Amino acid sequence: MRISRPGRMWRGALVLAGIAVLGGCSLFSSEDTRYAPAELTEYAPGISVNETWTASVGSGSGLGFVPTVVGDAVYAATPDGNVGKFDLLSGRPLWRADADTDLSAGAGSDGTVTAVATPLGQIIAFDDTGKVKWKAQATSEVSIPPVVSSGVVVVRSGDYRVQAFDANSGDRLWSLQRPGPALALRGAAQLIVAQGLVITGLPGGKMMAINLNSGNVQWEGTVATPRGGSDLERLTDVVGAPALAGRLLCAVAYQGRIVCFDVAAGGRPVWSKDFSSSTGLTVDDRHAYSSDQHSVVNAFALDSGANTWKQAALRNRSLTVPASYGGAVAVGDYDGYVHFLSRSDGGLLARLSVGSDPIVSPPQATSQGVLVQTGDGDLVMIGIK
Repeated sequence: MRISRPGRMWRGALVLAGIAVLGGCSLFSSEDTRYAPAELTEYAPGISVNETWTASVGSGSGLGFVPTVVGDAVYAATPDGNVGKFDLLSGRPLWRADADTDLSAGAGSDGTVTAVATPLGQIIAFDDTGKVKWKAQATSEVSIPPVVSSGVVVVRSGDYRVQAFDANSGDRLWSLQRPGPALALRGAAQLIVAQGLVITGLPGGKMMAINLNSGNVQWEGTVATPRGGSDLERLTDVVGAPALAGRLLCAVAYQGRIVCFDVAAGGRPVWSKDFSSSTGLTVDDRHAYSSDQHSVVNAFALDSGANTWKQAALRNRSLTVPASYGGAVAVGDYDGYVHFLSRSDGGLLARLSVGSDPIVSPPQATSQGVLVQTGDGDLVMIGIK
């Protein structure tokens, strides 16, 4: 888990301030077992899981790298500059490209334009043959995956600016900035686009919905309010991707709360619970699922917020955001395992090793199974029976 102090100048880049030993981080002392990862335990398997296909994208991984599924295709990128489109059913590469530079985030796509970002804030867009379509400059480093929708590419940079570019030309369409706190969590975060709105969580516990075409703010909500006397104690950032379930929009914050808003009632909070996550949440038709900062997986009833179950068998294993698929909830860990828990009670159902490097990208529920981008730059489709 990294903590950043955003620059105060225009075009200021995020500066690494330090790495904290906080709950959810995988750093620990051999003399202090409070943060030691739980040992894997035996259990009676409840489902069968297997790799149905594997494809190499490139090398490495990072919090800014999340595959995007569009129809029957997967778009993905890796920090060494590799970008590709892969068949969802077989993993067969449909095209590959080299950005000719290191990357910090990607890949966002609408099936026509695919966008990635560099550590210096350059946005690179590819057409759907893998050729570079345009390059544009954001105001600072981009470490959150771009999103592409309705002819617009949107990024959020390290100076708290949300910026939109024309997907055909790369021309900047609008830029919106909100003031931010002195410290920000350099953790997992994503933008989503829904019903013509860009929805993003922000450092400081806020969430914002922005008109995709105009850049006008349509709604702002509070996920959590910073508390405490020091900047570190007041670190309260919305993490992961906001999640939609019918009329509910849900989000979670580090050192804050998990909240679901009623978007049909003007963003009125339906329920909230004190909670802290450094990764984010996912939702299905019954629950919101999130791992707390100690990697204890929690399920909250979507209609009331009641804490339905907790699973602590994977404590301190630096879990990813969960993915809900069928009757299971999948999470990746620091040791390259994907674990499957029961949706109904959190019981352990299965586990599968997909490599030895930490999985940091959130697993994706797809029509073919659970898609994982591994720590060493592969895509793995996991079938479930």
